[in-house]
Amino acid sequence: MSICNKAFSVFGLPVHVMTNYSGWLLERLQHNRGTHVVTLNAEMTMQAERNTTLAKTIQNAELVIPDGAGIVLYLRLLLWQKVQRIPGIELAETLLREVGRRSIDAKVFFYGGSPGVAAKAADFWLSQNPSLIIVGTHSGYHSTAQEEELRQTLAQLQPQVIFVGLGVPRQELWIAQNRHLCPQAIWMGVGGSFDIWSGTKSRAPAWLGRYNLEWLYRLYQEPWRWRRMLALPEFALKALFYRLYELPRLN
Repeated sequence: MSICNKAFSVFGLPVHVMTNYSGWLLERLQHNRGTHVVTLNAEMTMQAERNTTLAKTIQNAELVIPDGAGIVLYLRLLLWQKVQRIPGIELAETLLREVGRRSIDAKVFFYGGSPGVAAKAADFWLSQNPSLIIVGTHSGYHSTAQEEELRQTLAQLQPQVIFVGLGVPRQELWIAQNRHLCPQAIWMGVGGSFDIWSGTKSRAPAWLGRYNLEWLYRLYQEPWRWRRMLALPEFALKALFYRLYELPRLN
């Protein structure tokens, strides 16, 4: 059994450290224990500083993983924890492979992305593992009426694994507002993962990931994100302030 070791606080937000994230999720899936998975990074952390609804959503999530390099460095350098980065896309991929490999018969749903992207992502995974049960996809661009139809579809189908790719903070808030429709499901915000799986965009080369520079490759692909990237130095400065002033005071 995979065990949650501890939850650590990063600016008031929980980060869960465990030995086997996918195994823990599969156990909850098999026992019908609904779970909201949040992939925390520096950008989301700084958004939560200004958005109390987002902060409460993260605090109420059953699993918050250390997705961003900034979160990992914070835990390592300030809290002296041996933590490994867990990219959300990789956890989602592991979960999909495990669900397809085991006789769980879990139904999967993809929601988000530009028109047609989630469907292409589903086709990709079905080509990789035909035993997966992907019961539906839905674009992230729709009218209010279409979104209500989506809610009715989810309530009717009751998928057990629901990936939501609407971007931060929209996907986290949407999950919190709608997870009651499928209370036994694993709900996970996956950002731009559908773009990667569909082939619409490419993931950063592995060597950039080893040096925690995936954000630079994403900025290259989406230069309009530069304003959002300002959250990275903001996070670093706040962490430095905490290290110099708050941590000595607490000790």
